[in-house]
Amino acid sequence: MKKVTLLIIGLLLITASNAQEVPTQFSDKALNDTFISTEGDKLKFKEILAKHQGNKILIDVWASWCKDCIVGMPKLRMLQEKFPEVSYVFLSLDKNKESWKKALDKYKLKGDHYYMKSGWKGKFGNFLQLNWIPRYLLIGEKGEILWFNAIEADDPNLIKALQ
Repeated sequence: MKKVTLLIIGLLLITASNAQEVPTQFSDKALNDTFISTEGDKLKFKEILAKHQGNKILIDVWASWCKDCIVGMPKLRMLQEKFPEVSYVFLSLDKNKESWKKALDKYKLKGDHYYMKSGWKGKFGNFLQLNWIPRYLLIGEKGEILWFNAIEADDPNLIKALQ
């Protein structure tokens, strides 16, 4: 019994030491990563945030080849109907800009759209510790991160933070 208790305590300590703190602010590297607008303009992420300052911003990191992203779109559209005052920003991890633009025409998602030029392993992707998409983040009116990691648009914690 004593060995089992010590083993459980050891596992809890290892788990706690491996747990990463959830950020409430973006790193300078993430803020300075470059994205491409639908018009072909290069913008830093901080410029995208500044465009929506004063509003909550729901960020959807997605790609047209991602089945879970496509299947989740109806849930995202329901969020847009329920929370129309929120700014919606879509960051695409498509393999190329042509695939991304075709998907924009096909899915007609309302919001601002940007291509993640640096991809999964760029400064922004590394900050997010991207390992799955879709990935939803919620940013507050002052640029603070309210919710860092949701993989479903109907995540109860994300919805609570939107209210």
